[in-house]
Amino acid sequence: MKGLIAAHDQFKSTLPDADKEREAILGIQREAQRIADVNGIKLAGNNPYTSVTPNIINSKWERVQQLVPKRDHALLDEQSKQQSNERLRRQFAGQANMVGPWIQTKMEEIGRISIEMNGTLEDQLDHLKQYEQSIVDYKPNLDLLEQQHQLIQEALIFDNKHTNYTMEHLRVGWEQLLTTIARTINEVENQILTRDAKGISQEQMQEFRASFNHFDKDHGGALGPEEFKACLISLGYDVENDRQKRGGGADSEEFRALLLSAGSGLGEAEFHRIMSLVDPNGSGSVTFQAFIDFMSRETTDTDTAEQVIASFRVLAGDKTVNFGSRKWIFGPESGFGGKK
Repeated sequence: MKGLIAAHDQFKSTLPDADKEREAILGIQREAQRIADVNGIKLAGNNPYTSVTPNIINSKWERVQQLVPKRDHALLDEQSKQQSNERLRRQFAGQANMVGPWIQTKMEEIGRISIEMNGTLEDQLDHLKQYEQSIVDYKPNLDLLEQQHQLIQEALIFDNKHTNYTMEHLRVGWEQLLTTIARTINEVENQILTRDAKGISQEQMQEFRASFNHFDKDHGGALGPEEFKACLISLGYDVENDRQKRGGGADSEEFRALLLSAGSGLGEAEFHRIMSLVDPNGSGSVTFQAFIDFMSRETTDTDTAEQVIASFRVLAGDKTVNFGSRKWIFGPESGFGGKK
């Protein structure tokens, strides 16, 4: 805009010289007419050397005199419009540059609360609800931004060099923030229900959370299959063998062979079975809630090694089963199940 005004001012500065030149041309015309009148000569209507007449010159000069003030007003109006647009841009940018980082910070804080292990689940829930209220209280700032955006649209402003945020970007961020806080609160409430229903201690919950967080490398709140497997192993779950192996505490090769003889699902088959439980939709990720649900079932429902052996005793009667160099005896004479 400044360039246009400068160019117009430069043009106006040439008008005095142009007017002098016009007067000089018209003076020549008048002098020629005077000489002709003195000598009784009738001048021809047309000049064989030019098609421009004094009338044309005067008409064009009058037109210039009319257009210059109009151009002045047009440039001033446009300058005022541009200044107004710039104020709108700066107002929106100032608000957007405040709201955008605030949303991002809250998202990060909520994520940190949801994975931290400070205090009880009830403490985390209270903290999250405080954040939820602070988000609700912040809504007028977004409403103000919407009003400013409406003015920008009405002014047909399509760019803003003062901010990288757009209204669409901030709307999406705001909705994600509302969804995240509601989902996180729901997850913690579910964890409390699971803990109370399954009788999981606070220490166990912290152990589960610590292991989950350790393998959640990107802090995305979910584990991939390999991360989930490593997490289970870190908690003592033998995913290479059947879940019964975990609960019994029997580490002998004979017990492993005993489970194998019964057709227990081992290795990848067992892990696929577990994945089907924690990720029934096949999304390829395991949330902490799904992880807690699974571990709570395993903690409360897994049979011990002694219970498995007792089941074999019932099924085998008084039979002896050979495993390697030892014999497992199932029957009354063994009392429960033992080896020789």
